[in-house]
Amino acid sequence: MKALLLENVHALARETLEKAGVEVTTLRGALDEDELIGALDGVELLGIRSKTQVTARVIDNAPSLLAIGAFCIGTNQIDLRHAAQAGVAAFNAPFSNTRSVVELALAEIIALTRRLTEKDKALHDGVWDKSATGAHEVRGRTLGIVGYGNIGTQLSNVAEALGMRVAFYDIADRPIHGNARRCNSLDELLGIADVVSLHVDGRPGNAGMFGEEQFARMKPRSMFINASRGMVVDDVALRAHIESGHIAGAALDVFPVEPKAQGDPFESVLRGLDNVILTPHVGASTQEAQEEIGWFVAGKLVGYVREGSTGLSVNLPNVQLAPRTSGARLAFLHHNIPGVLAQLNALLGEDGRNITAQSLATAGEYGYVLSDLEGPVGDDLVRAVLALDGAMTARIVG
Repeated sequence: MKALLLENVHALARETLEKAGVEVTTLRGALDEDELIGALDGVELLGIRSKTQVTARVIDNAPSLLAIGAFCIGTNQIDLRHAAQAGVAAFNAPFSNTRSVVELALAEIIALTRRLTEKDKALHDGVWDKSATGAHEVRGRTLGIVGYGNIGTQLSNVAEALGMRVAFYDIADRPIHGNARRCNSLDELLGIADVVSLHVDGRPGNAGMFGEEQFARMKPRSMFINASRGMVVDDVALRAHIESGHIAGAALDVFPVEPKAQGDPFESVLRGLDNVILTPHVGASTQEAQEEIGWFVAGKLVGYVREGSTGLSVNLPNVQLAPRTSGARLAFLHHNIPGVLAQLNALLGEDGRNITAQSLATAGEYGYVLSDLEGPVGDDLVRAVLALDGAMTARIVG
């Protein structure tokens, strides 16, 4: 089995896959669509980060592909529905880099509120500017968190421990942590927050969600942080509000267009502004986070190809069975229509197969079942399963 890892995925991912008997090729940068199609010839496992786009065309031209690992949180760079239709499982790291992103956001909140970037630049320029003008403590100030998921809730907890008041807005019904205040609308949050920090996902509906109207509704001299997705924010509108003095400072770790490889030139309308921190998409770029992500996602890929496990898959029903000790395991992906499991078990019974363990889950339009069978299983049984009503993919795992 072969794997291709792109975008400088942590070495622990390669080590984890190789220990499982997978032949691994690694590349430091991202690949464009045509390059990726060429590189996936004969490859079963693909590992990417945020820049490589796995389109429907890529999936259609990679018949060997079994699974995709996004060594990050976001999966909007993958056509998840098309992958599912092709029987390609996708996995990400929803928790592994949470702390690293939170610490970056917190560092930026303090740096902006104390105007540390300006003090640093002045000293590097040989100017001694010892003044409290425009500098504040974060204690007692209000942090407004837009997107109260894994990162937003942990940022809420840490910020509150520093003495900040926390308000949040999320379209989902999230449980409240600590003394945080739920806002009923984004406008409500923008009107009370001294610092606004975005932590939303990359779904298409979030594109351009924060622009001229939202910046205008923020409190005068408030701060803005985006460590979520570049396409969420109108950077031109942000620049205008910084230049007017309405927004006192900003920190951005993500951008609508980002360089493809290390060392490529970076362009942004936000370059050159006072009290603006620009970082090259490093929210998850700590050694601890990358090591954890490398281990976690690679482990999910191994679990899928060796055991058929789809636990925490982002595009297939989640099914796990205990490791088998003998016999064979059949993995069967099908359309979620009535009677498929009955057909499968009838077929297995007619073939004289004793089922020692079985688990089925459905999600949306798909169903996925793992069946442990006594004795060896040949390709003839797989072909018979693929002939069932609603069949999508079937394979013997292990």
